[in-house]
Amino acid sequence: MTITPNGTGINTSLGDDGLGQQPWWVEQWMELINSYRFKKRLERAWAYAREGHVTSIRFEGRRVHARVQGTGEDPYKVKLWLDVLSDEDWGYVLEALTQKARWSAQLLAGIMPSDIERAFAASGRRLFPFKLQEVRSECSCPDKANPCKHISAVYFLMGERFSEDPFVLFQLRGRTRAKLLEDLADHRLKALEAKATSAEPDSEGATTDAVTATDDTPPPPHPAVLDPTLWWRYDASLDGDLVVITPAMEGDTGLDAAGDLPLAEEPRFPEARPRFLSHLREQGQALAQQAMVEAMTAGA
Repeated sequence: MTITPNGTGINTSLGDDGLGQQPWWVEQWMELINSYRFKKRLERAWAYAREGHVTSIRFEGRRVHARVQGTGEDPYKVKLWLDVLSDEDWGYVLEALTQKARWSAQLLAGIMPSDIERAFAASGRRLFPFKLQEVRSECSCPDKANPCKHISAVYFLMGERFSEDPFVLFQLRGRTRAKLLEDLADHRLKALEAKATSAEPDSEGATTDAVTATDDTPPPPHPAVLDPTLWWRYDASLDGDLVVITPAMEGDTGLDAAGDLPLAEEPRFPEARPRFLSHLREQGQALAQQAMVEAMTAGA
């Protein structure tokens, strides 16, 4: 994955072939540095990043430590950090994340939800810095401007790091990946326990108001959710003259139409995810063939 410059900043395309775009959270980070009004300094910073002048980048807690080789003999020391959220703020964020299973599933799969800022809005804070000045930085070089070209070079390379692991952004706000997922799992468990408790009948055998209130009670799931055999059943009558039964196009499956599924990676069993998807695809093809045979037989 590379980052290429354009006339006023950078072009966040994937690689040199232009086959796709960077993840949206990387593009949003790059917009910060592209908003810098000293474009010539950005061009020199890009050259530093591209030519290997950034000799090291370390993420230590909420701070980024880097060394950038300038014109002097010793490399300059660069630090970048964001304001962290308090435990109270994170409590609001975790509460919001718990309310949406999709957010939890995407984060577990290493995907940054496109509407993640809605979860942070509950605390009145943001995950992404709103402007460049919100990214704190220091450099040991004599240049009084901030960001200098050494700091800006680190900005560019941090974008690539974010594309590999969006949890780095959470870490800069005060929660490591392990801590965030641990807290999220704890909040979800407590929410499930509270829901189960509220569903228990009271001393007179009646359920609590939280369960009996029609406005708060979720609608029952579709029968097909509980019984997968109903997926392939259609009980209404069909006009035979209007029905043409054909097999699916080669490679045309529900999985292809759905795109990448947000499945969590299991570090101890890296083969689990591709194996599951392979079995799911094989099952879909087998059931499609079975449905084709039954449909042709019924129409004979």
